[in-house]
Amino acid sequence: MQIPPPLDPVEAVKRAMPDALLDAKQFRDETTLIIQASQIVKAAQYLRDTPGLVYNFLSDISAVDYYPEYNRPERFGVSYHLYSMLYNRRLRLKVFVPEEEPEVATMTTVWPGANWLEREIFDMMGIHFQGHPDMRRLLMPEDWDGHPHRRDYPLGYEQVQFSFNVEEILKHKPLAEE
Repeated sequence: MQIPPPLDPVEAVKRAMPDALLDAKQFRDETTLIIQASQIVKAAQYLRDTPGLVYNFLSDISAVDYYPEYNRPERFGVSYHLYSMLYNRRLRLKVFVPEEEPEVATMTTVWPGANWLEREIFDMMGIHFQGHPDMRRLLMPEDWDGHPHRRDYPLGYEQVQFSFNVEEILKHKPLAEE
């Protein structure tokens, strides 16, 4: 069986879907394709199924909140980290999602393993994945208010106990009763 020669993913996507590709970035031998959010599923299927590309493994999905002063097209960015086992290459697809209605199409139709990754992003960042088979919280309780990984989420903290402030800390802690 003959393995087709590897294709350049940037040029292949430019030729196949010029309206989907917004930009391509190279940094330290990592390639990122910035894709139109409405075309992300189509682009992922193309990259998975095209001979010479075969990005057949979704290794991770991550999200970034660029709040408050973001110099990006939208407040949120969602990155899909792909790997081609056949060609031993990695690729990142990135979409930008608006603050008002943060949603993007689900990747569970392309990679079923996206299910839990998308649920985590929904829970922590509040980005909804259209068409997801089980869109509910994963880490936080169902009645939790807000999304803890957003930059505008209020921070809570506990003061660290040291030898010089132990009395002050213990005043605020519940003690076990006998």
